[in-house]
Amino acid sequence: IAASGRILAEVLKRISQEVRVGLPLEFLDNLTRRLLKEAGAKPAFLGYQPGSGHEPFPAAVCLSLNEQVVHGLPSSYKLQSGDLLKIDLGVNYQGYFSDAGVTLGIGKISTAAKNLIETTRKALEAAIKEVRPGKHLGDLGFIIETTIQKAGFSVIRGLTGHGVGFEVHEDPTVLNYGKRGEGLELKPGMVLAIEPMACLGKGKIVQRSDDSFATADASLASHFEHTVAVVETGHRVLTL
Repeated sequence: IAASGRILAEVLKRISQEVRVGLPLEFLDNLTRRLLKEAGAKPAFLGYQPGSGHEPFPAAVCLSLNEQVVHGLPSSYKLQSGDLLKIDLGVNYQGYFSDAGVTLGIGKISTAAKNLIETTRKALEAAIKEVRPGKHLGDLGFIIETTIQKAGFSVIRGLTGHGVGFEVHEDPTVLNYGKRGEGLELKPGMVLAIEPMACLGKGKIVQRSDDSFATADASLASHFEHTVAVVETGHRVLTL
């Protein structure tokens, strides 16, 4: 899983460096496919079908714009100044899965958008610091929710993190809210995809016809994610 995570980190860094005003989203998808192939890995999301009633995901990477939170599709759309782009990538390397994501501001973005991005990043960092044996999933959810709400933003409650490693999505569900000391106890060997999601508005979401999720009030959203292993001494981030 760590090897998968190292590949993911490098590919995510490479595609993030290409992001700029005027770039078509489909360019990032094509680049992702090429870089993963060169690394001997596969895009974990391509063809992924989370359940009956869902179409298989047709792209190598999720690219979600502005009010879209996750699962956005690459297209011919060209990035514009003021956009918020969420890049969410999953990697399958020899049957081992990793998952990570970032939010990037395109060109000149508003102060509120900058603060939203920074707050969501800080929420992820704070949650990762909580990861160690004996802690509980509620501790992660509590610090994520507290960090986001103290900054005046809303947690998107209808979407969650998850276990990862041998499949794209595994148990347990990792909520972005909770109470300290509640939920599953963390033990060495667990691997979690921790992914706080926040928005400027109310935090309610809708699922669109393309299976992407967006804020119900069309407010800007932000998303960050790392794959994190629980180890005897604390934690290890596998997607750095």
